[in-house]
Amino acid sequence: MSKTWTPPKVWTWNKDDNNRFAPINRPVSGAKHDKELPVGKHPLQLYSLATPNGVKVTILLEELLAKGHEGAEYDAWLIDINEGEQFGSGFVAINPNSKIPALVDRSGDTPRRVFESGSILVYLAEKFGDFLPTDPDARTETFNWLMWQMGSAPILGGGFGHFYSYANDKQKYPIDRYAMEVKRQLDVLDKTLAHREFIAGDQYTIADMAIMPWYGALARGLLYDAGEFLSVQDYKHVIRWTDQIYARPAVQRGRMVNRGWGDPASQLRERHDAADFETKTQDKIEGVA
Repeated sequence: MSKTWTPPKVWTWNKDDNNRFAPINRPVSGAKHDKELPVGKHPLQLYSLATPNGVKVTILLEELLAKGHEGAEYDAWLIDINEGEQFGSGFVAINPNSKIPALVDRSGDTPRRVFESGSILVYLAEKFGDFLPTDPDARTETFNWLMWQMGSAPILGGGFGHFYSYANDKQKYPIDRYAMEVKRQLDVLDKTLAHREFIAGDQYTIADMAIMPWYGALARGLLYDAGEFLSVQDYKHVIRWTDQIYARPAVQRGRMVNRGWGDPASQLRERHDAADFETKTQDKIEGVA
């Protein structure tokens, strides 16, 4: 059993802390090294990784393209956060908070940076006039759930995910505390989806795209290897909703972009053209049969 820790009067940074994220975590912001970002041929330049927050944006971009919005063509560049690439000077210039995803829209006279995944979803939905309802009631409900995700997911990721999956020292109190809250959040979604096809109503919106990569993946046992621990099979309406969204071809493509792990056939580490899904997945690049 872990001993009780008494906090000091003044916190100090232990640079030698032995945990998975010690090499990249620090209490100050800003660039750690000089590194310019690449720029491709399309107006939209995405710098990201296929974490739940990154997948939100690539799903929306692929959905926009599937609906015929040609201006949504994009270059997606992989930012390896485990290697600290988010602290390069070029990336920090786009997002001073050093978190993926980050987007640059070069379609206007001056490049425009957009950071924070929720902000990017709203920006793109408004730019192309899709996946964000114009009816005031439906629009408000979509924003309600988008903000729900932005406020709730840190409990799932930084709270439960960290202490259950990543922390070297597994402690009962924080795991119990965050597991209880995550199950409450799943219950909120499950009860809502019992009476709706999609999270904000009868339309598929950016709210679904924001929530599904976190809570849908969790309900399908794909996040933190915690499915059995959290009894995710009990949330049947969340699973129905997740399966319905996973079946969408654009979602399947979006989940592949900037992915650097798992089945090589599911990894499209960089995306510069729609044809890349057929010719440049990692199994093709490595010559895997």
